[in-house]
Order: sequence, then structure tokens, then C-alpha cells
Amino acid sequence: MHQSPLVWGAAAFLLIAALAVAMTVSMTQGALMLVGGALGLVLYHAAFGFTSAWRVFIIDRRGRGLRAQMVLLAVAVVLFFPALSAGTLFDHPVRGFVSPIGISVMVGAFIFGIGMQLGGGCASGTLFTAGGGNARMVVTLLFFIVGSVLATINFDWWLSLPAFEPTSLVEMGAGPGIAISLALFAVIAAVTVWLERRRHGRLEAAAIPAERRGTARWLRGPWPLLFGAVALALLNFATLSLAGRPWGITSAFALWGAKLVQLVGVDPGQWSYWQQPGNAQALNQSLWHDVTSVMNIGIILGAMAAAALAGRFRPTLNIPVRSLLACVIGGILLGYGARIAFGCNIGAYFSGIASGSLHGWVWMVFAFAGNMVGVRLRPFFFQQPARPAVSGC
Repeated sequence: MHQSPLVWGAAAFLLIAALAVAMTVSMTQGALMLVGGALGLVLYHAAFGFTSAWRVFIIDRRGRGLRAQMVLLAVAVVLFFPALSAGTLFDHPVRGFVSPIGISVMVGAFIFGIGMQLGGGCASGTLFTAGGGNARMVVTLLFFIVGSVLATINFDWWLSLPAFEPTSLVEMGAGPGIAISLALFAVIAAVTVWLERRRHGRLEAAAIPAERRGTARWLRGPWPLLFGAVALALLNFATLSLAGRPWGITSAFALWGAKLVQLVGVDPGQWSYWQQPGNAQALNQSLWHDVTSVMNIGIILGAMAAAALAGRFRPTLNIPVRSLLACVIGGILLGYGARIAFGCNIGAYFSGIASGSLHGWVWMVFAFAGNMVGVRLRPFFFQQPARPAVSGC
């Protein structure tokens, strides 16, 4: 297979980088980079996308991707809630992502949703498709970083707007919190089934028959969507056990951008966002000390190896001008929205709801509304397919 040098190169670089991080920072940090690599592999081979799943449902009322997300969340809350309720996991302290519910969350999630459809991906989708060789998504990622930095400039203003205190379903006990969450997931799944049958008369087939069988399929993909959902939930739980908090993505983009603007003589340390203790520490340390950064790098390398294994790593710079413009606008909206909404589809939606945070549910509602607007804007930038496929972008 002519892609084998890239496969071995990406895998070797991931292992060497993880070993270097383990030796210079900590064994835990090195392990987290490998978890990131596994996340990239799963995201790519299962084509587990949030953006396209929502777009398919909005346009075509096909809900297979949305139902897979409900499975993802269901497995996660069953794993997370007992640990978060106890406050420890394997004798180590753990905490969830629980954030305030206010205007900044609503506005941020809404514009993030628009950005998902224009940029062509969410936070996880941008990383794994960029790592998989999609040059257009590299542009989205660059402007994702730009938008993230812009949001840190006036972050204090957004914090000053009215908001409710952070609230988690875990506070009512792991059992009741799990029961309420599972009931909500079931309702959402049932609504997608009802709407899909109403539109099409029957549900879409669970999966497209795989071209490969046995070991070849597991090495080169594609993987079943539900397998991807369960695997992502397990890897998020692994992140919780190692890092003491769930999986996140976009805080690293703000950090990368802040370090870049330092190189051109701008001091982001003057902005209130970077004066918060945790953010100030991250800004003053190397990126290898930042959990989110090392995991993001792992995701990119894992997706690169997966794309090479699948024989689909073929970057092209032939990007139409309107599509390029959508990447710029979408990337900025994604970055800005994620910061002021306290997270993205991973940090706020997946990990937020897995933490029992009501902020995660509010994020989902307003991000979905933003996706509905974004879908209506897409025809100006892209040639719309008759029926979009469920994939990362």
C-alpha cells in the first residue's frame, strides 16, 4: 500500500511525541496524547460527525446520526455520573464541565452552529478531517484559532451579562440524574424516529454494507457508527480518569493563537481571560503542559494515520473561492462562539451533558438553531448534494 510510509510516519511521530511528553512532563500527559490519537482514529474510521448529522436531519429528516449521538451521551452519563457524584475515580479527584447558563452561552452556541455549517465541521470534525488531509478544513482550523483569540479580548464583557449559576444533574444524585438524562435522550431519539418515518415511511438502514471484512475493515474502515459512539464515550471516560476532567478541544485553539500573537509583539496577558489563574499558567508554560493541546495534536496524528490506512490521504489545494470564504467566516464564528459559550460540541455538548451540566442542554438547543440558519446559508457557498452523507463535515 503506497500510503504505508505516511501510516508509519504518523504513528511513529505520535509514539515519539507521547514518549517525549511522558519523559519531560508526566506519564499521564503522554498517555493523554495516545488517547487523543485513539480519538482521531475512531472519529475518522467511524466518520463520526456532529455537523453533517445535524444537517442531514434538518434537510432530509434522516436521524441515524442524531440517534448515534444519543447513544454516545447515554453511555457517557452512565459512566460519568457515579464518578462525578463521588468526586473521585480510581482514587484521583475528578470534576465535570459545568458552566453558567446565560446570554453568552445562547449567543455563542448559536453562532457556533452557523459556523459548523459554513466552516464544514465542528471542533472534533475540524481536527480529524484536517488531520485526514482535507486542506479546506486546515483553513477552517486556522480561522477557528483566530476567532478563539478574538473572543478572549472582550471575554470579560460576556461574563458581565446576566447568567444563572452553574447547575448539574449530578447534584441530585447519580441515579436520578442518569434516569432523567436517559429519558431525555430517549425522547429525542423517538422524535427523530417519528419525523423520519413521517417523511420517508421507514427508517434508514442502520449502516451501509462494508466493502471490507475482518481485520481489513478494522484497520482501514469504515467502522459502524454505533461502535464509534461507544468508543468515543469510553475514550472520554479514559480522559476523565487520566486528566481529572472530561475531553475538551477549543481552549487549546485560544492558547495557540495567544502564543502566536505573542510572537508579533502583542501581550495577551493584558486581557482578563488570560489573567484567570489556569489560563495564565497555560500561557506561561509550554504547550506540552496543556492537556487539551497534547490531545488535539494526538487527534490530528491519529486521523492522519487512519486516513492513510484507508487510502484516502490525498490533500488537494483546489478549493473554490466561495468555499474558501465559507471556511474563513465559519472558522471565526466557530472560534468566537466556542469561547463565549464555554465550549464547543465536545466541551459543552458532549462533555457538558456527560457532566450533567444544564449549560450543555442549552448549548445543544441554540447550536441546533444556529445549524438551521447555517444550512440555509450553505447554498451560497457550496454546491449542495442532493442528500448529504453522515460524515465529519
